[in-house]
Amino acid sequence: MKPLLISLGINEQGYSVVLEEADMVPTMVLVADGSRDAHRKEALRDLADAVAERGEAPVLTAFGTRAELQATVEAVDGPLVAVPAFLAGGDMASAQLFAELNIADRFDACATAPLGAVPSIVAKLVGRLRAAGWRSGDGVVLAADAGPGNDDRRQVTDVARMLSRRVQAPVQIGYLNAWAPSVSDAVDRLRRNGHQRVAVATWQLVEGADLDRLRDIGATSVTAPLGPSPVVIDTLLAQHRAAKARLAA
Repeated sequence: MKPLLISLGINEQGYSVVLEEADMVPTMVLVADGSRDAHRKEALRDLADAVAERGEAPVLTAFGTRAELQATVEAVDGPLVAVPAFLAGGDMASAQLFAELNIADRFDACATAPLGAVPSIVAKLVGRLRAAGWRSGDGVVLAADAGPGNDDRRQVTDVARMLSRRVQAPVQIGYLNAWAPSVSDAVDRLRRNGHQRVAVATWQLVEGADLDRLRDIGATSVTAPLGPSPVVIDTLLAQHRAAKARLAA
């Protein structure tokens, strides 16, 4: 159901009221867990600012607790699209927070899926590897943070396969928290298999304490996070446009 604009027209008999359908741009609510460290929260705000600067949609942030997320959503007057500010399999805490979002009773709201095994995103990850000093023949570890669901791990596996094809090198998956092998174990495995140089490809959007941990494991290089690069902003906005079309149908 589209909202209506009320306008006044003038005819010979006086004023008349005209009702017109209006295409409202849904508010984009960017969602991520921002409770772990101040550096990460600042990086998330930088990502939100980069999205807002495009001017395609109003942008609100929900980078906090479950209660803060729900309060932000409930305060939005009009349609909204909840958009994950994290990668599929890249941020377990944020994925759990997003899963708790309750918008089922709103006809004017929907949520998008987190960015995952998208060719343009993987291509950007290759660019990050090269910028960090990766050379042809180096081993690569994809550092992920998948949650308990199988979908996230499948996405990470797909990213690793795509990345391996692009760099023509073996890619091991290493996990930051809940799963094995750890990133450190994956780096060690590649070195035991003859790769003296091993690069870590960081499957995350923003800086934070997890990235500091990766830099301490002794890999040859560690990539910078993927956001707020133009391809990430483009893809987030493309998701928003697709969700807007669904709400308008």
